[in-house]
Amino acid sequence: MAIDKRAGLAAAQMDLVNIPKLMSHYYRLSPDVNIDSQRVSFGTSGHRGCAFAKSFNEKHILAIVQAVVDYRQQAGITGPMLVGIDTHALSQAAFVTTLEVLSGNAVTARVAAHDEFTPTPVISHGIVRANRAKSKPGAALTDGLIITPSHNPPQDGGIKYNPPHGGPAEGEITAWIEARANQYLAKQLEGVKRLTYALATNTSLIQPVDFMTAYVDSLDDVIDMQAISRAGVRIGVDPLGGAGIHYWDKIAKRYQLDITLVNDKVDPSFSFMPLDKDGKIRMDCSSPYAMAGLLAHQHEFDICVGNDPDYDRHGIVCPSTGLMNPNHFLAVAIEYLLTHRPQWADSLAIGKTLVSSAMIDKVCLELGRPLCEVPVGFKWFVDGLSEATLAFGGEESAGAAFLQRDGRTWCSDKDGFIMALLAAEIVAVTGQTPAQRYQQMVERHGESFYQRIDSPVTPKRKAKFNRLITQSVTCELLGSDTLAGDAITAILTHAPGNQAPIGGVKVVTANGWFAARPSGTEALFKLYGESFVSAEHLEQLLAQAQQMIETMLSA
Repeated sequence: MAIDKRAGLAAAQMDLVNIPKLMSHYYRLSPDVNIDSQRVSFGTSGHRGCAFAKSFNEKHILAIVQAVVDYRQQAGITGPMLVGIDTHALSQAAFVTTLEVLSGNAVTARVAAHDEFTPTPVISHGIVRANRAKSKPGAALTDGLIITPSHNPPQDGGIKYNPPHGGPAEGEITAWIEARANQYLAKQLEGVKRLTYALATNTSLIQPVDFMTAYVDSLDDVIDMQAISRAGVRIGVDPLGGAGIHYWDKIAKRYQLDITLVNDKVDPSFSFMPLDKDGKIRMDCSSPYAMAGLLAHQHEFDICVGNDPDYDRHGIVCPSTGLMNPNHFLAVAIEYLLTHRPQWADSLAIGKTLVSSAMIDKVCLELGRPLCEVPVGFKWFVDGLSEATLAFGGEESAGAAFLQRDGRTWCSDKDGFIMALLAAEIVAVTGQTPAQRYQQMVERHGESFYQRIDSPVTPKRKAKFNRLITQSVTCELLGSDTLAGDAITAILTHAPGNQAPIGGVKVVTANGWFAARPSGTEALFKLYGESFVSAEHLEQLLAQAQQMIETMLSA
């Protein structure tokens, strides 16, 4: 993909979304359930869309929230619903709609006091804590809704459901909710119960709570906050205008940390953001273009950190070396945690998505720890984190979470706060930046060359690929028994860690691998590759991978 000539530069007026127009379209445009792009569609992170495109409008939220209420009723979930919200413009409108439906169904909604934003990990942590002591049959369990499109552009909206385990809902749950919501849309919302916001706020069903204090006061359970304080680590933070922006001051005061916000702006147009690689505004904390504002401050601090709007992702910036590749930081975080958490049992496994770097495999092998490789999507880590059998779950797109220092569950969704604070703990305890520790890892295990390529794909080719991977994928089907000069040692269509279908194919050799899978929500084909030989070897590997996919589709 070509890099836009303005990538990394400040947004201009022409780049900004018309917020009043966007909000008008949320309330006035109606989706057509007969058009696929306008139906409710749950991907790995809930339903996302845009009011302009009729893919995220008030009727979507009315239908989705009623469907969630229906699901929790048939599942016997009777406790309060925790509701989180990020800083996107459509999030505020969807938040109000959500509360109207919950109140109309007599569901108690717990929301942040003083109209504070509430990040995804705070909701997950709150659900876990609320349900920790409710193991008896008949206990009123808590679940949650989080209104966010993550790092998507300012005109987008999103909503996701977290069941009582606290993490992203499983595929069978989201499929149920999706089908039910589309039924409501098809019936013109017949059966949707709703109170007006004015009436809802006058009931006892909407309960303001202090999510922030409960979360911040617990951070020492998962991070060695005293070590960071004692070392005087200077931390620069760019919240990217996200939901966690007001948490950092409370964290600094609670633990006497040296934290400086380099950007304290909250603006639904995100006008302060540098443009991403495609010239669009996108709050992607793993992109050096979107993180250009923070990168300008890298030499002023011992460590710099950034997060996306709902704070389930992290970006780590080290002095002199800049923004770390997410795969690199995952490997460093895992190595550090496995050697600095003495209360963790040796039997605890490390979870990684199968498109994450094989450097993680090498770290686990070196330390003699079990590895659990799963398909793409954080939902595959939920059970392990909830049951405290996984010490860590991480994905290549800069999302991860891990257990408390005592080996109990912290949360079961991605937590950008603890990953950012872990980077500061690493500096405090080791005297090295995560980038320096990764370089030592390279010296022991070799250098990783990693790339992901997104290409457009037609529905016909996508459907054929999906049919082929349900069958046996062989070297004969791929057209070769070697990849970039190395013998193919494994062809995977199911993840080794849990035997779940990966929605694609992964081909492995002694020196590299590639994985190919179509996106579940976009007309894109994603190709990932990694080489431990050279950049040229990776280029050769990816070129042959594309040829192999063409051979498959021509069969």
